[in-house]
Amino acid sequence: MVEPVERRSWLALGAATAAAFMVVVDVSIVNVAFPSIQKSLGASNAALSWIVSGYSITVGSFLLLSGRLADRQGRRKMFNLGLAIFAVGSLFSGVAPEVEVLIAARVVQAMGGSLIMPSSLAMVLPEFPVSRRSAAIGMWGAMGALGAAFGPSIGALLIEGLGWRWIFYVNLPIAALVFMASTRLVRESRDEGSEGRLDVVGVPMGTLALALVMVAIVQGEGWGYGDYRIVVFAVVGVVLLPFVVWRSRSHPNPLLDLSLFSYRSFSSATASFGLYALGFVPGFLMSSLLLQDLWGLTVLEAGLGLTPGPIMASALSVPIGRMADRWGHRWLLTSGVALCGLSYLWLLLLAGESSAYFAVFLPSSIALGTGVGLSIATFVSAAMCDIPPSRFAIANATTRTVQQVCFALGIAVVVALFSSAPAGELLIGFQRAWIWVIVTFAASAVVIMATFPSGTAVRRAQ
Repeated sequence: MVEPVERRSWLALGAATAAAFMVVVDVSIVNVAFPSIQKSLGASNAALSWIVSGYSITVGSFLLLSGRLADRQGRRKMFNLGLAIFAVGSLFSGVAPEVEVLIAARVVQAMGGSLIMPSSLAMVLPEFPVSRRSAAIGMWGAMGALGAAFGPSIGALLIEGLGWRWIFYVNLPIAALVFMASTRLVRESRDEGSEGRLDVVGVPMGTLALALVMVAIVQGEGWGYGDYRIVVFAVVGVVLLPFVVWRSRSHPNPLLDLSLFSYRSFSSATASFGLYALGFVPGFLMSSLLLQDLWGLTVLEAGLGLTPGPIMASALSVPIGRMADRWGHRWLLTSGVALCGLSYLWLLLLAGESSAYFAVFLPSSIALGTGVGLSIATFVSAAMCDIPPSRFAIANATTRTVQQVCFALGIAVVVALFSSAPAGELLIGFQRAWIWVIVTFAASAVVIMATFPSGTAVRRAQ
């Protein structure tokens, strides 16, 4: 029997998903604005890269700390604080007189985003029974997919009509409305059993380690992987990580909650999601480059051309969440991830140097959108389906941290493979990148199929 859910809970989820939509759109929308920003502020290519890199590094570094704070201090409290910080960062991004100010403002935005993402879902999930949580997560994931779909198109329209600064100003009324809605609709929740101070050694060490690893990955292509800064950052970050794990084993309030990995569903879904992330964003990046650099579409045409897949994904996320609640996650995830891999195999076998959007790219995009609809939000619900409500935020943050690091690592590998192609042989670069994406999706499907527990979360709880 399906348990009822209060109307207030769905409205609260709507506020949380609106915030997630805003954060995701802000990531994808900035890429479209690069030419306008460069012309307006006289920014170099290296400075432009930091507008995106600074955001990615900051989010990846602070997610675990944000998840910990949300569970301990209150999910709604941290969510609203994140909204306020994100709005301030957006305002200063919009008024930035020079690129250095814009980069700093983007870092502020990212700190707000790192608070919003784990707390937005964690603050509303306790309102839903176990039998309805995957559907709720599906709705949350659907808004993220819509943000990825329409971010470039929205950005292009805002830039052409009002100027690049409005891609940041538009966040202000959205953040204000969501703040008011969450204050009225969301009940505060936290981990009532959490006592004592956070690990004053392990928390800053862990945050620093993640930051150093993220810098090494994200900036490796620009600075060169042999650059002494990259080597130092990578070595120090990797050396610190075992220390953080050791502190997490011995301290009562660590940065990383290792007990989460005792849940087979969490450890399986997180490992598979990491492999999936190694190919997900890199594959989307290659699709954008295929349409623009090889087939010669404009930015707006490419943005519109990329939308069918994410629209398909967003349309499927909620019904797939309901199916996961009823039947379990294992085979939905396996089939979704496999379909993602097959969509890129189609491109590998059929895409050529001549434009073939409707014959080649569109079928691949629809297949990919179907696979993403089956998998992207389902990964989150699979990881959290057996986790106690008191640890929702840190569980979501842990999964998201793995995702962010693997996103960055996957992009670094794909860019290196793409750049290794002989001069004038762009198609070879695409083929090498697609092979990487196909292999990562295949590995992800094998892991989830072989290790994820069968049945539903309700059945396992009983």
